[in-house]
Amino acid sequence: MPNSVHCQMTMKSFILLALLLSSVHKTTAAGSAAHRCFCQVTGNLDDCACDVETIDSFNNKEIFPKLQKLLSSDYFRFYKVNLNNPCPFWTDHSQCGLKYCAVKPCTEGEVPEGLKSSSYKYSEAAGQDIEECEKAEKLGAVNGSLSDETRQALQEWKKHDDESDRFCMLDDEDSPESQYVDLLLNPERFTGYRGPEAWRIWNSIYEENCFNLFLTKGQGFYHWLEGLCVEKRAFFRLISGLHASINIHLSARYLLDENWFELKWGHNVSEFQLRFDEELTEGEGPKRLRNLYFLYLIELRALAKILPYFERPTFHLYTGQPTEDNENKNLLLELLHVAKSFPLHFDETALFAGNKKEAMKLKEDFKLTFKNISRIMDCVECFKCRLWGKLQTQGLGTALKILFSERQIEAMPNTSNTNPSFQLSRQEIVSLFNAFGRISTSVRELENFRSLLSNLKQ
Repeated sequence: MPNSVHCQMTMKSFILLALLLSSVHKTTAAGSAAHRCFCQVTGNLDDCACDVETIDSFNNKEIFPKLQKLLSSDYFRFYKVNLNNPCPFWTDHSQCGLKYCAVKPCTEGEVPEGLKSSSYKYSEAAGQDIEECEKAEKLGAVNGSLSDETRQALQEWKKHDDESDRFCMLDDEDSPESQYVDLLLNPERFTGYRGPEAWRIWNSIYEENCFNLFLTKGQGFYHWLEGLCVEKRAFFRLISGLHASINIHLSARYLLDENWFELKWGHNVSEFQLRFDEELTEGEGPKRLRNLYFLYLIELRALAKILPYFERPTFHLYTGQPTEDNENKNLLLELLHVAKSFPLHFDETALFAGNKKEAMKLKEDFKLTFKNISRIMDCVECFKCRLWGKLQTQGLGTALKILFSERQIEAMPNTSNTNPSFQLSRQEIVSLFNAFGRISTSVRELENFRSLLSNLKQ
């Protein structure tokens, strides 16, 4: 064989080999990119009888489509919030100057009349309560003889009773500082708010307000978590899952391009990797994603348990539009029945069990700590981030309130409208479903990021 032909064949073989190796390298690199984020996002979850794959399938096929349709309705898209509460923890509080941090409140004419009438009058039961009170006054009920001081004391006691059941702080909807916000027109997405100011919020949550337990430098969040009781492990997983969910939203709705004609928002794979890649997060990123699924199970369980509350004939998603209100209640009940049908629900009875005195103390600490975290949201300098932070912590707090009010919910059929054993304000209802909508969206987005990372060319 002539040397020239031999050289040509050798060169061709070398080129083919190089191309093959390059292809293998790219495939391996792409596969490893997905693996580094999702290596632990599979199989059974800790402290649960459920697995990631079951949640993915159930959420993406059964829950997500129905929930998104419900959240686009007027009852759930308009959220009344006070974004001007002062920060209760530090005084050097400034406001974000980034243009994408701004929130556009609703004008008077944009809010349905039924919502503006009263934050409480969202059901026929409320109207019946008012009528009964008016009749009682006309009949010379005992309340008519009460002094102003006694009336005020009774109101304070009622307010205390309401707040004692809650796991979060709620805004005063009657405050002139509270405004309606259209959540569909103010979506949660990356605003550019990051750096020391943002980290101070999360550091305060993790290090100062989580049962006063501090992270040991160099050991990582999960190193010392293993030795905690199940209640404290659950608490940290909830907060970590919420943090992960917010980071997924910011990565999925990232400003990719800005010009005179349009703003292009979309998936930023690099941002997602920065927050969840195993190598870039010292091994913690995939564990944070697992905690998202734990949070999902907690909120899903709350929806399943609250079904009897919404099944009452006297309850309506009242906006003043009878046809739409009736359709939306039917959609709500359909969603809740689907949630109840989930085969592997979280068992909340495992929490706060054992010694009753110790369990009650731990439960109260749990509640006060979470209330403290909800107050931290008033320290977030980005108004868009504050809006969604307040909504999601209120939603999670409402879910916890439901989970640990089982006896009150079961007693509802035997209590009167004037003195219900369990009650939710409209603010709690809107935050509960929108918060779960955020978690559901995060689980759905993981499928998108998994696909993007698998196809990544490096």
